Formats: sequence, C-alpha cells, structure tokens
Amino acid sequence: MAANVLLLLGWLGELIFASWLLSDGAEHLAERWGGRFVGRTLLSVATTLPEIGIVVAAAKHGSYGTAIGSALGSNLFMMTFGLAIMLIIATTRLSKAPQKFIDVKEFGLDKIFLIITAVAGAVMFINGYDIMDGIVFAGMFAVYMGFAFREMKKEKKAMKMVPFEVNLHENRSQIKSKKHFTRAMILFVAGTVGIFIGAEPFVHALEGVSVDFGVSVVVLAVIVSPLAGEMPEKISMIFLARKSASGASIAVANVLGSKILNNTLLLSVAIFAAMSYRGFTAKIPNTAILENQMILVTLITIIALIPMFRNKMGLKSGIMLLILYVIGIGMQFVLPSL
Repeated sequence: MAANVLLLLGWLGELIFASWLLSDGAEHLAERWGGRFVGRTLLSVATTLPEIGIVVAAAKHGSYGTAIGSALGSNLFMMTFGLAIMLIIATTRLSKAPQKFIDVKEFGLDKIFLIITAVAGAVMFINGYDIMDGIVFAGMFAVYMGFAFREMKKEKKAMKMVPFEVNLHENRSQIKSKKHFTRAMILFVAGTVGIFIGAEPFVHALEGVSVDFGVSVVVLAVIVSPLAGEMPEKISMIFLARKSASGASIAVANVLGSKILNNTLLLSVAIFAAMSYRGFTAKIPNTAILENQMILVTLITIIALIPMFRNKMGLKSGIMLLILYVIGIGMQFVLPSL
C-alpha cells in the first residue's frame, strides 16, 4: 500500500515539474504573439498536454474511467478552484495592479461554446463514445480554432490603429522575445517529453492506490489527476493574474480555451487512442459513476459560467467559485454510493 502511494507521489512530482517547464516555455513563446489568441490556442494546447498524456496512457490499457475522469476532473478543478484563485489574486493586493473586477465581456463566444461542448459531451455519452463521437469532437475543436483565428485577425487590425509610441514598445518587446525563443523552445520540448514519460507510470500508480484503498479509480482520477494535469495552467494563471488587467484577461482566455479543448480535443484523443490500441470498433462505455460525474461536472461548469454572463467578475465571484469547488469535491464521496 505504502509503495503504491510513494510511486503515485513520485510520478505526480515528475509530472508537476515537467508541467512547470512546459508552462515557462509556453509563456516565453507567447511573447511572440499576443492577446486572446495566445490564451485560447498556444497556452490552452500547451497546458492541455499533461491531460492528453494521461488520457493516452489510460486508453492504451483500457482504463477508460481514468481517461474520462481526468478530463472531467480538469474541468471541475479549473472552472472553480482555478478561476477562483485567479480572481482573488487579480482583485486583491496579491496583484501588482489590483483590479476591482475582471471584464469578461469579450469572451462571449467562449462562454457559449463552452456550454455547448459541455452539454453535447454529456448527451453523447449516454450511449458511450465511439468513432462518430470522436469525429464530432474533432470537428467542434476545428470550428473553435477557426473562430479564434478570425478574432486574432481582428485584433491585429485593431493593433495597426494603435499610436506609434505603443507600436514602438511592442516592436522592442518582440526583439527581446526573440532572444528567449531558443530557451523557451528547449523548455517547452523538455516539458512535453517529461509529461509523456511520466503519464503512463502515473496511471498505473493511480490504479494501484485505487485498489489498495478500495476507492473508485474514477473518483481518484477526478481529484488527483488535475493536480498534475492542471499544474502548468495554474502556474501560468497565477503569474498572469499578478501582472495586470490584460494578464488576467489572457488567464481567463486560457481557462475557457483549455476547458473547451478538454470537451473537444481531449475527448476525441481519448476515443482515437482507444481505437488505435483496441481496434477500429473500440468504444468507451458508459458506466453509472462516469455518467453521474459527467452530469455533475456539466452542471458545475454551467453554474460557474453564470457570473461571467454579467460580464464582470470580482472577489465575490472568486469566493463563490471556491465554495462550488468544495461542493464538487464533497460530491466525489457521495456519487459512488449512488
């Protein structure tokens, strides 16, 4: 029992360190691009890599509960605890430039898309996930990337109208970022490799602890996996939230973008990974506990988005999200009995 716990903690630490390397590299790479597009795409994809590694490793061994549980746990963790910590930092003296509130009006597309993908994922799971669902998820991911790219072009057009002095500062920043590009790429690649090395042993250790303690591996995946999978996103959010209002805005884009990726790209990866190891007709089956988890996380996602539709999020919203996270974790000990 103790051996499995130590193994789990060891590989969790390895994944966290690799995630830190990935986060640091991604932030420096992000200096070459900017705004919401970076948060939605580069940082979102980069910070989703740990979950992808865990999902692929789990699917390889037919541990579909771990695979889907990791994706659900990520959404539960970041849509509540992650956003809450970001808001508390950005709106208090923990920030270098505290704000009374974070304006999230510009994320209308992301909010709607997150609800659509969350509900669609829950409904499609009624009969389990198969190849057609994988294609649908991949298609939704492509559509979201298309919208993000279109908005990036609009953002670039707006930047052309910025006064010369501001553009001059931006050009200097770009020159500076080039000096860090090689280092950033090395860190990014090292973090990615570390994640995929540690993912499979982490899944095995998780299953071992599950057997030792008699706790459902799905529940453990929902609670433990986000500690490793969400570490790069958590690190990048804290640093961004401390910098400025624009940094907090990118952090919000990162959270929403990565959660949409979880509902589309990550689920499609789980399905296609299962097919690659188990055959073309492989299917991720629906189980009672996974279905309950899917319903719970979908409801929590929608509730967490309600303050965002007021277009302003402050300290009160952060406290409410923390309470929502505690409720979500508390439900993990109730769901197995249902």
